Amino acid sequence: MGEQHEDQEHGAEPARPPLTEARAREMTAGLREAMDDVRRSVAVLAARVRDAHAARVWVPLGHGSWESYCAAEFGISRAQAYRLLDVARSLTAIHGAVTAGTETSRTRDSDPHGAAALDYGLSQRALIAVSARSGDVAELITRRLAALAHSGLQALDEATVRAVVRQAVRDIRTAPPPPSDETSADPTIAALRRVVDELAASTHAIGELMLEVAPAYLSDTEAADVLALLCEEVGEPLDHGLAARRYAISGDRRALHGTVL
Repeated sequence: MGEQHEDQEHGAEPARPPLTEARAREMTAGLREAMDDVRRSVAVLAARVRDAHAARVWVPLGHGSWESYCAAEFGISRAQAYRLLDVARSLTAIHGAVTAGTETSRTRDSDPHGAAALDYGLSQRALIAVSARSGDVAELITRRLAALAHSGLQALDEATVRAVVRQAVRDIRTAPPPPSDETSADPTIAALRRVVDELAASTHAIGELMLEVAPAYLSDTEAADVLALLCEEVGEPLDHGLAARRYAISGDRRALHGTVL
């Protein structure tokens, strides 16, 4: 009794019977569904914020600005009002790149709010983090989709596009901002840097496909056995395929030294 009382004083929960595997899987499925619902809600919200801001919805309602409209109508702060715009800006740029890269608008046709088209499984935090570099994200997505389409390794289905978008957002979040033109007065060096960046981006996309065939848990030796035939079929040297796979795993360009770069 003394130990039980002490646990309650410290806020410890009473012991529970161990979960069965079936119950654990059921709870995990429910958690996954809830997370998906949150991400879909972010997509719907972003689409409606984009449309409302573009229409200057605050004017006919007698508000002086977007921030005063949000404060009066929804009770949110100026910072929250502009974070909504950041989310909308990021998703609009991403969707524009995807639509151009896949040459399809079927999702917009079936969904007037664009929610399905904008649902790439991205969190609000991630979208806010890349809002200032939404153009860089869109450009990276465009390059990678083009590289995948050119490689012919895999059809650009929804799962592939979603993976490309999520990886592009992760890469832009973790990468430092690109140097400004002022940092390199030599146009030849600047042009060479762009070529290297484009080559690295397309190689990363190919590496992601290699990972689908030879997952990251395989060693290089095991992956070579799996990828040899694939590389031969697409005309890619095996050492380049393995280097692209290592780059997709690590995100470190040094994985490409001596092969692709």
